[in-house]
Amino acid sequence: MKKILFIDRDGTLILEPPTDFQVDSLEKLTFYPKVFKNLGRIGEQLDYTLVMITNQDGLGTPSFPEENFWPAHQKMMQAFENEGIHFEAVHIDRSFEHENAPTRKPRTGLLTAYLNNPAYDLEHSFVIGDRFTDMELAANLGCRAILMQDPSREWHFPKPETEEVVDLISADWDEVYAFLQDLENMHPALERRAKVQRKTLETDILVELHLDGEGKYHHQTGLGFFDHMLDQVAKHARLDLSIKVKGDLHIDEHHTIEDTALALGEAFAKALGNKKGIERYGFALLPMDEALAQVALDFSGRPWLVWQVGFQREKVGDFPTEMAFHFFKSFADAARCNLNIQAQGQNDHHLIEVIFKAFARSLRTALRRDPHHRDLPSTKGVL
Repeated sequence: MKKILFIDRDGTLILEPPTDFQVDSLEKLTFYPKVFKNLGRIGEQLDYTLVMITNQDGLGTPSFPEENFWPAHQKMMQAFENEGIHFEAVHIDRSFEHENAPTRKPRTGLLTAYLNNPAYDLEHSFVIGDRFTDMELAANLGCRAILMQDPSREWHFPKPETEEVVDLISADWDEVYAFLQDLENMHPALERRAKVQRKTLETDILVELHLDGEGKYHHQTGLGFFDHMLDQVAKHARLDLSIKVKGDLHIDEHHTIEDTALALGEAFAKALGNKKGIERYGFALLPMDEALAQVALDFSGRPWLVWQVGFQREKVGDFPTEMAFHFFKSFADAARCNLNIQAQGQNDHHLIEVIFKAFARSLRTALRRDPHHRDLPSTKGVL
């Protein structure tokens, strides 16, 4: 789920002219102090999507011609893009205040795509603006709010419910960034959960995953040895995992194991979100009696599996040994990660189990988040 910063334009990103309040020429375009530095840090280090929402009174009418608005606005947008600051969307209402248009702030007509949409986490999103109408918009959206004004002044909010959503009053973008950073550090596990249901004519699978868990697990796949291996993943990766499967085991084990891996990989991809701040790489070299497994993992966004393992038996318990390769291949495809797995040993039970344990330990390292760095661990800028 995406957290959003709904950011007002005039008085928040750029300064309002002191007389007519309309930025209708390039000469009037002045950026809010320290906005570039801090929006850049928010985009690189914190888990927020930027959305601009602005009222432009009578845009397109004789009182505010289009040709006066767009040059300054486009210059502003280009300046943000040049600094690596990207707005997912820009919403502009053109009505006058007396028209009471449903699209004009504080009403939510321009933002209906974000309401009751499971892709967005409005509860932990913010509206940032310099007016009470921005704070009221936050209340109407179910968001929190930041008022860009002098905190030393005494502010009397027109509606109690508007004041209740305001978590910060500040005229300093340094303070806004610091507040959002502290808030995210206080809730490090907030976005690292996923619930995936995969239903086909062959299987019905429910996966519930918490990456910052305690190693708790509950697995019901219908295959005892497979449950035992999934237990190893949760325990040794120190994550909470619940998997319930209804599969066509009357045919064979293939669909149950493959589809579970696909659902589990999808859950990891969802729980990781934008991957900012994670270690990304994991490596483990583990022994189990005579067996030795080496697993290296990279949440690169590019699926790949290197598999150097040989088995002597057809099955271990109710688990076909050939499905070990297929499990990790399906997981890598769905999680969009790179896996390199090598193992050797004489006992196939030991071989499979030590592979799952090494996989879990490599997950544990790759999933770890650096509390001091919230940037994306890639020079490409995307994973």
